[in-house]
Amino acid sequence: MKKYTKIGLSALCSSLAAISVANAGTLEVTGSAEATWSSLPGVTGNPIGMNSGLTFKGSGELDGGQTFSVTLADTDKSAYSSGNITLNTNSVGTFILSSAEGGQGIGGYDDNMPRAWEEVWDTGVSTNANFQKGVGSSTNISWTSPKFAGTTLQVAYAPDNDGAQNNNKSVSGTTSSHFARGYDVVLDINPQFDNGSFNLFVGGSETIVAKERGTTLKNLTGDHEEAVVGLSFTIGPLEAGGQISAERLRTQSYNATNYYGNTSWGIAFNVNDSLSISYSEARHLQTKTKGQGSGTTGSATGAANAAALSTSNSHLETQYNPKSWMNGESIQIAYTIGGIGLKYSDTSYDNTAYGFDAKAPKDARIFAVSLAF
Repeated sequence: MKKYTKIGLSALCSSLAAISVANAGTLEVTGSAEATWSSLPGVTGNPIGMNSGLTFKGSGELDGGQTFSVTLADTDKSAYSSGNITLNTNSVGTFILSSAEGGQGIGGYDDNMPRAWEEVWDTGVSTNANFQKGVGSSTNISWTSPKFAGTTLQVAYAPDNDGAQNNNKSVSGTTSSHFARGYDVVLDINPQFDNGSFNLFVGGSETIVAKERGTTLKNLTGDHEEAVVGLSFTIGPLEAGGQISAERLRTQSYNATNYYGNTSWGIAFNVNDSLSISYSEARHLQTKTKGQGSGTTGSATGAANAAALSTSNSHLETQYNPKSWMNGESIQIAYTIGGIGLKYSDTSYDNTAYGFDAKAPKDARIFAVSLAF
C-alpha cells in the first residue's frame, strides 16, 4: 500500500511540474516619476507639480513559439489608465484586446509629429482641442498584419463605440445612445534606410449613429466619420513631418458642432544621443451648423428661425466661424543622462477653447525632471 502511494504521488508531482513549466511566464514592473516647475503668466499658486506611474507587463509563450502578454498601466495617484491583452502569432499578425484611452486604430495617430518632449497642446496651456480617436477610446479588438517591407495594416472594431472601458462580466449600457458599432483601418508604411527612414500613415474610422434622436438631434445625414494622414522623415540627426486629421459628426441641430479638424507639424534635431531640440505647431478648427438667412439668434426673427430650423433641418448648412480656431507653437529641449531626463518647453497659444480670449496669446514655460526605472 505504501509502495502504490509513493508511485501515485511521484506521478502527480511530475504532472504538476509539467504544467508549471508549460504555463511559466514573467512579470515585469517599470515605473516613472516627473517633477515640474510651471510658469503661467496671470495664474497664481504653487508652481511645483509631480506625476508618477507604474506599468505591469506579464508575458508567456504558447506551444509553437507564439507569445502573449498583458499590460496594465497604473498612472498618477494609483489611477488605472489602460490595459491590453496581446496575442502575437507566428504568421497571421497580432491581436489585441484594448481597454485604453486612444490606444488602437487611428487613436494612436492623433499627433505623431517629431518633438523633443510633449505635444504642443500638452505643455501647460489649457485648451479644449478635440482629437480624432476612432474606436480607440472604447474597449475594442484589433488585428495588425505581419510587417512587410516596413508596412503594416491595422483593423480595429468596437461593438459599441461609446467611449467606455468595461470591467469583466459587464456592459457599458446606455453610456451613449447616439453611437453604435465602429471600425478603424490604418495603413502604416515605415521603411528603414542606411541613413534614415520615412513614415507615411493613412487611417479612417466610421461609427454608425442613430438617424433620429427625438427633439435634440434630428435627421442625421450619415454616420460619424474620422480620418488622419501624416508623413515624417528622418535623415541622420534631423526629423521633420506634418499631419492633418478631420472629423464629421453629421449633427444637424441648429448651432451644433459639425466638423473638427487638426493640423500639426514639427522639426526636431538630435544633437547627440542625449540632447534634442524641437519646434512644432498645432492648429485646431471647429465649424457649426447655421441656418441660411436666419440672422442673429439674439433677435426675435433669428430666434424664431433657429427654433424652426431645429425642428425642420432642410435649410441647415455648415458655415465657417472665424472664432472657431486656435493655434499653438512650442520650442522644446530635452537632455537625458541615463535614467534621468531634463526637459524644457516654451509654449504659446492663441484663441484657446475655440473662442477669442480677453488676453491672448496664453503662454506657458515648464521645466521638468523625469526619472525612469
